[in-house]
Amino acid sequence: MPADPPNTDPEDQTPRERGLRRRSDAPAVSPWVVIGGILMLGALVYVASALL
Repeated sequence: MPADPPNTDPEDQTPRERGLRRRSDAPAVSPWVVIGGILMLGALVYVASALL
């Protein structure tokens, strides 16, 4: 089945493509969550190394 051309009206799109567009509007994980997780992991390693 060929893909719909760009700028196709939403009612002309297939349900699968509408679902994909809905899910692709926002990233799965915010980059700030990833950066915060890395910083928290670094702080945890710092505290663990200070205690040992």
